[in-house]
Amino acid sequence: MTTTKPVMVVGIDESEQSFFALEWTLDHFIVPSAAPNPPFKLIIVNSKPTSGASMGFSIPGVLDILTHVDQDLKNIAERVVEKAKELCISKSVNDVTIEIVEGDARNVLCDAVERHHATMLAVGSHGYGSVKRALLGSVSDYVTHHAHCTVMVVKKPKGNNHEG
Repeated sequence: MTTTKPVMVVGIDESEQSFFALEWTLDHFIVPSAAPNPPFKLIIVNSKPTSGASMGFSIPGVLDILTHVDQDLKNIAERVVEKAKELCISKSVNDVTIEIVEGDARNVLCDAVERHHATMLAVGSHGYGSVKRALLGSVSDYVTHHAHCTVMVVKKPKGNNHEG
């Protein structure tokens, strides 16, 4: 009888906080029990902001600018994915699916949870204060209220770790 593993989605972007969350998740959920069967099927999701080039501006020069912006966003997404792959390989985690999905990170992550029937979503925390969070919106705050699974917000400790 074949049983399928529960799915864990990890949301990443180019931030140090999201890679801390990915590494923490690998170390605490995947690698320690990896001999040879980790408890979760791991899916890493990067959301690429929506392209402005697809908006159909007819003002001369704007399309060229938006095309360059879109290329930059694509390059950033590819670098993020490559860095995630390298981190997984460094931890000997080879059974991982990595996706780049265009859209707002809040919606992309909630949709990924639904699409993959995930039982857990892990995200990093940028540690914004209340004003910045109100202006920019908090992905971690949004997904804790809207994702239909357990959500783990991984916070990077402030300052240096104390040696003891």
